[in-house]
Amino acid sequence: MNNNNSAYPSSLSAWTTVTILMVAYILSFIDRQILNLLVGPIRRDLVISDTQMSLLMGLSFALFYTVCGIPLGRLADTRSRRGLIAIGVLFWSAATAACGMAKQYWQFLFCRIGVGVGEAALSPAAYSLIADSFPSERRATAMAVYGMGVYLGSGIAFLLGGLVIKFASAQGDVVLPLLGEVRPWQLIFLILGAAGILFTLLLLAVHEPKRRGVGAGVAVPLAEVGRYIRSNRRTVVCHNLGFAGLAFAGYGSAAWVPTFFIRTYGWDAGHVGVVYGSIVAVFGCLGIVCGGRLADWMAKRGRSDANMRVGLYAAIGALPSVLLFPLADNAIAAAVMLAPATFFLSMPFGVAPAAIQEIMPNSMRGQASAIYLFVITLIGLGIGPTAVALVTDYVFGYDDALRYSLLIVTTLAVGCSIVLLAKGLKPYRESVVRLQQWSVGDGGSAALRSAVVGSQG
Repeated sequence: MNNNNSAYPSSLSAWTTVTILMVAYILSFIDRQILNLLVGPIRRDLVISDTQMSLLMGLSFALFYTVCGIPLGRLADTRSRRGLIAIGVLFWSAATAACGMAKQYWQFLFCRIGVGVGEAALSPAAYSLIADSFPSERRATAMAVYGMGVYLGSGIAFLLGGLVIKFASAQGDVVLPLLGEVRPWQLIFLILGAAGILFTLLLLAVHEPKRRGVGAGVAVPLAEVGRYIRSNRRTVVCHNLGFAGLAFAGYGSAAWVPTFFIRTYGWDAGHVGVVYGSIVAVFGCLGIVCGGRLADWMAKRGRSDANMRVGLYAAIGALPSVLLFPLADNAIAAAVMLAPATFFLSMPFGVAPAAIQEIMPNSMRGQASAIYLFVITLIGLGIGPTAVALVTDYVFGYDDALRYSLLIVTTLAVGCSIVLLAKGLKPYRESVVRLQQWSVGDGGSAALRSAVVGSQG
């Protein structure tokens, strides 16, 4: 790979790109999370059940987000990444605004699918942009700062969501030009959609960096991409499933922690929003940035598996806290122990996408990132929250057992991640070497074919 730092964009340009992409990520997570705070009024106005509401909150979004991510990841490898992100932001913002105009359930469901499709364009292209803006020894930190958008967006949704909803509800129904009378919850979606559309103007400040590293500028057929990934299959499986286990624990607990505090300790929703939103925003951001800094520090000292190793350390660090916080005697103790759980569960999600960039040719990074996002989103967001609910309903059979469901599901998920990430360290180092050997060739398809002859068995 090219380690000549002078060939990369200036620090100002590179960090401007990361900051703007992080704001886009924050907007995307606010759009995802705000729906969870509007269950009551949406159910009332659309006359729908909990099951129908759950499809709006999770599966409809996650399914199309993951499926569309792979072809959009391929576009990120071959087209303007800034342009792809701009189109994606416009699309999901328009779909968010359209949610505010939905009068029937099927219309709202269709709009939520649109939000998922639009947001699928962001991260594969963003990861590729960041990878080409920073040398490898600074890349994990940059990825972590971008990843802060997850925790800032979620924290803002929890912290400010209730205040915005209260304010909008106090205004009552509003009459808007062209749209007529709209409900308070509809107004919130319209405002978020308009904010996203205006945000796209900021993308003009993002400069498309030169594609760097192995395979830069090479148009790779899809079949070749498949063969290269198969040649690294042990690495890819251990990486994707190992980090997916942590996403499973993170999404599964995040979906039910507010309800856990309400059912177990009698807190009201407003109090939970302030406390949990603060924990997510502060300790989530600290965790993901510390994970990136630690990985970069280790990489500078010769650890070629630094990104994977930080994921393993994070899983080991998370295990005691996910075991203890559901069993706390009081709410304050639970909140205190939830802080390290949030810190460690957030640590891997800057280094995980950075790890992908280190083992893939430039022309495959977007596609490999999309596959990673497919796995962790479908397993984490698509299955994690439901797994906790299934254990509560069908293993214990009563609502107050939620604390034990959280304990069982998160502990098993984190334990599986420890095993997978530990087993993936050696294959990951082999994949780093394989990519370096590949770069000796001429960068064309012949070099690629020679590189994929070796297999990890």
